[in-house]
Amino acid sequence: MSEEKQAKVRLDKWLWAARFFKTRAIAKTAIESGKVLYDGQRCKVSRNVDVGAKLQVRQGFDEKTVTVLQLSEKRGSASQAQVLYEESAQSIKKRMDEADRRRKFAQSNPLFDHKPNKKERRQISKFREDTSF
Repeated sequence: MSEEKQAKVRLDKWLWAARFFKTRAIAKTAIESGKVLYDGQRCKVSRNVDVGAKLQVRQGFDEKTVTVLQLSEKRGSASQAQVLYEESAQSIKKRMDEADRRRKFAQSNPLFDHKPNKKERRQISKFREDTSF
């Protein structure tokens, strides 16, 4: 790609090309709902991404802080996508600590040792109905 054309990549396209989201529509929804911050602020889907920009991307329980290293409009393989950004060391450590915390909680809490079966789901629903205000 030429430098001029590569200098203008929309945020939703870049997130899709970097494989943060499976489709551009999902990327668009995440940006609009505030799950993606560009240099610490909410932004529009059509925002042009710059090399060196800091992005905070929330996906489920995880929040990643990444720096944009390269621009791309095309979605490639996972190894090509990893070249587009670099995740900060603090972000990696925080994600790993949170995952360990969730794992330890799940192991130590006997209520969450399995998925609720049909009878237990009915009991949960009945409890919610009875305690509603």
